[in-house]
Amino acid sequence: MKLWVEIHLIVLETPLSLRTMSNQTLVTEFILQGFSEHPEYHVLLFSCFLSLYSVALTGNILIILAITFNPGLHTPMYFFLFNLATMDIICLSSIMPKALEGLMSEESSISYGGCMAQLYFLTWSASSELLLLTVMAYDRYTAICHPLHYSTTMSKAFCSKLATGVWVLCAFNTAIHTGLMLQLNFCGPNVITHFFCEIPPLLLLSCSSTYVNSIMTVLADAFYGILNFLMTIVSYGFIISSILKMRTAEGKKRAFSTCSSHLIVVCMYYTAVFYAYISPVSSYSAEKSKLAGVLYTMLSPTLNPLIYTLRNKEVKAALRKLFSFSRN
Repeated sequence: MKLWVEIHLIVLETPLSLRTMSNQTLVTEFILQGFSEHPEYHVLLFSCFLSLYSVALTGNILIILAITFNPGLHTPMYFFLFNLATMDIICLSSIMPKALEGLMSEESSISYGGCMAQLYFLTWSASSELLLLTVMAYDRYTAICHPLHYSTTMSKAFCSKLATGVWVLCAFNTAIHTGLMLQLNFCGPNVITHFFCEIPPLLLLSCSSTYVNSIMTVLADAFYGILNFLMTIVSYGFIISSILKMRTAEGKKRAFSTCSSHLIVVCMYYTAVFYAYISPVSSYSAEKSKLAGVLYTMLSPTLNPLIYTLRNKEVKAALRKLFSFSRN
């Protein structure tokens, strides 16, 4: 009895903040702020996002079907384009349904488990896309700078290993980040200043130490953002040098046309990534991140099929054959 009274007195004398931490109510769901600060634009944004989602989904599925059913497109470049389209679909589908739901309701909530799942699939697809763009740059470098060795260097087995390596490495990296996020405590507030779950705004909501998470985020930014970007720049440096050394204008035009679509996609994607994420978590800007989020999760997957299709005669021919086959 005496021991119980002493324990009770100690608890009463403990500061409220410490008692709250020891008996904290953990967050079971998050509120996605989305674009709630601009309700007058919700109908317009819903229409735009739904249109982008529909066009992107249709375009990427058509590219996958065209490459799958056309033996003439079973080459390394189109094999990697197939993987890029698949990543775009995963990226879009992980966030768009919830984003559209948020624009149609007064308050958009997402469960803790749903948020972690969305974080995983979004980070997995986005990081895979960055790494795959570097692999595609290497493919173009080999095709233009070493054309005689291209078929042996970029063999079917090697390309399969490269693609598998991209998916597995990024899945492992994403599992580490998601696992570290699951170790954090979230005890309020629970409003995520974005229209989807991502690492920077979640770290700002944690009531436990985020030091390890921040370090791992910086390392991931350095690898996926800076190192991959430099490798792509170096590849295109060699590519441009080889093109300029070609004697005929027709040869230069043909060589540049094989990599121009990829170069446009690289510039567009990295612009959004650098704009939003190559900065410390402490300097995170919600508005800037939302804009970049729209660029790389909606606009980029929508434009990718258009860029690769409109600038590529082989893909356009494969799509025409696909449509004619479906009509028959």
